[in-house]
Amino acid sequence: MLNPNFISSVMNSLVPISRFNKGEANKIFEEVRETGFKIVLKNNTPTCVLLTPEAYEQMLETIENYRLLVEAEKLLKNTIDEDFIPAEQAMQELGISEADLKDIEVELE
Repeated sequence: MLNPNFISSVMNSLVPISRFNKGEANKIFEEVRETGFKIVLKNNTPTCVLLTPEAYEQMLETIENYRLLVEAEKLLKNTIDEDFIPAEQAMQELGISEADLKDIEVELE
């Protein structure tokens, strides 16, 4: 069974295109700022989705992260143990010591 809150949320996100014709664009854009998105209907059919710039950026970032995850999974699936070297060997080849790493800040996104 569908969650009533979900149904209410979807129903509140629907905007008939006729509201734009009535000069309500600014009000609709304010609603988008408050809710994050609106679905515009033309002849009772979804025609477009209005998103805040933040929601759009978040969506793009999520898609990019998923694409990177799929790519990483493909690469890992096709690797063998011989494709890897111990961390100590990599650090030696790069001229990095444990002391060098101790003072470095790690930034994760």
